[in-house]
Amino acid sequence: MNDRNAPPAVSVLMPVYNAARYVGVAIESILGQTFADFEFIIIDDGSTDGGLDILRRYGDQDPRIRLVSRENRGLVNTLNEGIGLAHAPLIARMDADDISLPERLEKQVDFMAAHPEVVACGTNYVLIDERGRQFTDGMSRYHGNDSVQERLLMGDCVISHPSVMVRTEAIREVDGYRQGFPHAEDLDLWLRLGEKGRLDVLATVLLRYRDHVGSVSTSHHAHQV
Repeated sequence: MNDRNAPPAVSVLMPVYNAARYVGVAIESILGQTFADFEFIIIDDGSTDGGLDILRRYGDQDPRIRLVSRENRGLVNTLNEGIGLAHAPLIARMDADDISLPERLEKQVDFMAAHPEVVACGTNYVLIDERGRQFTDGMSRYHGNDSVQERLLMGDCVISHPSVMVRTEAIREVDGYRQGFPHAEDLDLWLRLGEKGRLDVLATVLLRYRDHVGSVSTSHHAHQV
């Protein structure tokens, strides 16, 4: 018999800011995972678009959801808050406008269990538009620690932020995300985690990454570079 008081295997961390148009689909993609032993930490970062009502409805329906809502504090503060709330040994990132494919958590958990030397693992992904229409095949050509770390050191963020699964102990050891790297806080984190252990990217497509006018990768690309 399973211990109901045991911590979950995964803490899924999703910050939300003005994503009412897409957040329901994002939430359902997590709740529908084939791997079910997770807590779902959703932090509403002071949204003003009415999306909090959507989050509350889902929170009332599934006890795995832990909903936090407060004033806007920015992405880095929100992510670090979520890391502090996590009960599981693994943290899976999720964005409020993307879609995780059903086997994402299962495949990443299995990979992390088989490779204890890996501290962070992203996945391959495809790009979709505002309507969910796919317009690319799998994006990443870089897999394995050496290839991934080489690209990261060149400034190429080959680990897609909303696809990553990271060991909670490792991310806390490097003090989480840092201010001072707006829109590139993920690359900064991967580089520091790469000094703690190995990094990898699964070749399997497990995320549908939504590219739209309001997404960071579109609206802040020049700043990221």
